[in-house]
Amino acid sequence: MKIAVLGAGAWGTALAINLSANHRVTLWTRDADQLAELVSQRINRRYLPDLLLPDSLQLTSELDLAVKTAELILIAIPVAGLRELLQKIKTIGKALPVVLGCKGFESQSAMLPHQVVQEVYSETAPCGILSGPSFAQEVARGLPTALTLASNDGVFAKYIIDEIHTTYLRIYSSNDVIGVETGGAIKNVIAIATGISDGLKLGNNARAALITRGLAEITRMGVALGGCRETFMGLAGIGDLILTCTGDMSRNRQVGMMLAAGHLLPDILQKIGHVAEGVHTAREAERMSRRLKVEMPLTQAVCSIIYEGVSAEIVVKRILDREPRTEFD
Repeated sequence: MKIAVLGAGAWGTALAINLSANHRVTLWTRDADQLAELVSQRINRRYLPDLLLPDSLQLTSELDLAVKTAELILIAIPVAGLRELLQKIKTIGKALPVVLGCKGFESQSAMLPHQVVQEVYSETAPCGILSGPSFAQEVARGLPTALTLASNDGVFAKYIIDEIHTTYLRIYSSNDVIGVETGGAIKNVIAIATGISDGLKLGNNARAALITRGLAEITRMGVALGGCRETFMGLAGIGDLILTCTGDMSRNRQVGMMLAAGHLLPDILQKIGHVAEGVHTAREAERMSRRLKVEMPLTQAVCSIIYEGVSAEIVVKRILDREPRTEFD
């Protein structure tokens, strides 16, 4: 299969490396300077500095070239840039099938990625969501990884899974697009909360409680948006949540730990050097929780720290002082 991977960040590069073993893959970056480095050194020094790009992997900064020769477009950029990229792709030619590796809600509109595709790109082109517990570096190295591909088009999902499923990259199908996307988005917010807890040295018990209550929070919002409750018990729910909340490679967990240490958010994001989607998702999720009347205390707590400047210690005390309640209400 001819695949255009759009986005040469950590995730896009990892997928391009992995898929190029069995497919003709072109990796697109909009940054001409980054392209020059990728071509000359065959290494993505900013995101995956320890891994060589395969000789078979094609590289370009020309979007036309990447898309016109493709049978499938795999988009792996931050949600903030998705709408603009789709508008550009639409002008190139007929709508191609799309798989999204984006996690989050679009700022202001609070749209999920597949909704942006339907509004901007095509209502009829097959679209899938690739999500689940996956650090880019491990996928690039070919270490065992299990993901979920969600699509409303079952035939398309089966075709893509048959093409990209391998011994070490196992893909499971789902028809719950909203549930899979919601799990992938809000888990980043809970990872920030868990990082704050770890940064304050509140202990393993607190971390386990945050993950569990975070899952309840994600599930409430996902169901309110139209997702299936069982989805959040799977790879795109609890699986992705556990990895992001506990793994040292988690950017969102790192944000939380540095917030707990008293660092300012702009300095944190500059130091990390990668997009931490949970920072932007927290605000949109909090707005939706108010609109839909969904209780999300952890998300609100993260927003208080990030956007209102409330200290982590005060926010933690507020959460601990909440009235007791039954667990599954």
